[in-house]
Amino acid sequence: MADKKLYDENSIQSLTPLEFTRLRPGVYAGSTEYATQPMIEIVSNAIDEFKAGHGNIIEVKITSDNICSVRDYAQGFLINHYREDGKTILQAAFDTLNTSGKFTDDGVYEGTALGLNGIGSKLTNFLSHWLKVVSYRDGKFEEVNFEEGVFKSRQTGNTKEKSGTYVEWQPSEEFFHSNKVEINKIKELFNTLVCLCSGLTIKLSTPEEEITYYSKNGLNDLVDKKVKDNELINHRMHMEFENGRNKLDMIITYTSNYSLNMIPYVNTGETDAGPHITQIKTILTREFNKFFKEKKWLKDKDSNFSGDDIQEGLLIAFNITAPNVSYDAQTKTRIVKLDMTPFTTAITENIQNWFQSNEKEIKLIFDKASSARKARDAAKKAKEKIREGNKAKGLKAKMKLSKKFVDCISKNPSERNLLLVEGDSAGSAAIEARNTQTDCIYMLRGKIISPLKTAIDKIISNQEMSDIIQVIGAGFGKEFDVNKMNFDKIVITSDAKRMKLAV
Repeated sequence: MADKKLYDENSIQSLTPLEFTRLRPGVYAGSTEYATQPMIEIVSNAIDEFKAGHGNIIEVKITSDNICSVRDYAQGFLINHYREDGKTILQAAFDTLNTSGKFTDDGVYEGTALGLNGIGSKLTNFLSHWLKVVSYRDGKFEEVNFEEGVFKSRQTGNTKEKSGTYVEWQPSEEFFHSNKVEINKIKELFNTLVCLCSGLTIKLSTPEEEITYYSKNGLNDLVDKKVKDNELINHRMHMEFENGRNKLDMIITYTSNYSLNMIPYVNTGETDAGPHITQIKTILTREFNKFFKEKKWLKDKDSNFSGDDIQEGLLIAFNITAPNVSYDAQTKTRIVKLDMTPFTTAITENIQNWFQSNEKEIKLIFDKASSARKARDAAKKAKEKIREGNKAKGLKAKMKLSKKFVDCISKNPSERNLLLVEGDSAGSAAIEARNTQTDCIYMLRGKIISPLKTAIDKIISNQEMSDIIQVIGAGFGKEFDVNKMNFDKIVITSDAKRMKLAV
């Protein structure tokens, strides 16, 4: 037996913030597949400045050798202003973790800044070969240079440059699978940001192109890009709410899609989970069901629609501005604390007014919710049927029409093949020619229905489709698992003429 390893006084280490970040970059950067998060962090700081009323232009450049830069025209940092630790404010903002002017609710950012942890600019510096930051303010400038996250030099002097901050860096391939920025992701982000921040212009320069992003109609422009030609109603719900530091810009519309598309932003940062998403879905489900009952579309004896039924086809886009937001990580996609109390009444009232003003269009949503419920009920029955079939012993026991399925000798799925043939005569020929050890036969009755063009309930009620699902044994729809198949291969047999026509 190998000797147990015991830790000693040299086993416990204390790392500096720089050392820890470079050792575990994913803790703060999230995905390290590409060097995209550092760019997002610096741009987010410029966005926070815009939201505080400073600078309506942001210039972003990415070169062919992956050098990135962001220039805003906001306040800029205080110039050559030293702290007690001997660092200037500008230097500390880029090399001292948890250093920020955004911690308090009574500061210039009112507690609603996205860069609220004092980490983002340090992350960019620590994971780069080098970084240069220049602050322009009151006719003066301060430039600070870092190499591999470590301070190297500082220059100060007079300038005619407009106030603001310029940050330039080269991400290190040591910490990313690729030290390139995902251009398409950045483009999508900028498209969204200008829609969320009315009046903001972002200029992007890459080796391939130069693009200027600006939105005339705000959130409506973002929704237009998302719905394209799939929008089914003419009157969207658009609400703009403001109460102190709490603000909400929200649009709800209805499309021909078969799922909910929610675009949830908080303090201009994209999120994917949290109490805000849960609360909005709850309000929607409650208010839709309430209105459907009032209009007698949903009878008293009928049960309420589920959230999934109602949300099918809805597109909801919003940006919440709120203080005291808590996230589970620096990437800030999952919110763990956000007080929705100031927003719930306003959302409810706007939804109710939208219903009353657009009854015919809301009826479309009811009709689709009804179809969605029927489809889900059919899918549930299908799953139950499949589970019941799987409990039966042997494949023949699963079949209502056992003569349509001919089993083989081997029970090892890796050796078994399922041959689908058309008609009894073809089935007889296949049975005679097959390898009885490994080949199973299922005989179809003429042309089978198309699952791509048929509703789920009709698929399940079709005997042959139901039989095939059970024989294959791997489940149905989203629960389909290829690893659970009763066969290694499924072979569609056809004569040459029919195959030519199929092709």
